Amino acid sequence: MAKDLTVVLEDRPGTLADLGEALGTAGINIDGMCGFPCEGKGVIHILVEDAAGARRAIEAIGLEVSSEREVLLFEAEDRPGMLGEAARKIANSGVNVDLIYKATQTKLVIGADDLEKAQAAL
Repeated sequence: MAKDLTVVLEDRPGTLADLGEALGTAGINIDGMCGFPCEGKGVIHILVEDAAGARRAIEAIGLEVSSEREVLLFEAEDRPGMLGEAARKIANSGVNVDLIYKATQTKLVIGADDLEKAQAAL
């Protein structure tokens, strides 16, 4: 399964650029990403193939990876109603989704309390 890293940044100009530059310099490609402000900080989720390399690059510039977790990658059809259908299948299997964002092309990144069960439902 793929890896999602969570990095909490100071909510000020330049911190996202620092993160992006560090990963780029290390040759780490970002396959998916989402970010949002929360309690005066910037919370960034990044999907990467090389989680260990990304962690090293992030920590080398003084930032901290606050969590690392396996996530499910779902090839989603780009059409109205797709999210509802996929989420309903997961819900009907009794799995709770606690993270979702879009990655490159038509992939959805899904974090859940039971990834294997969620994958089987899809």
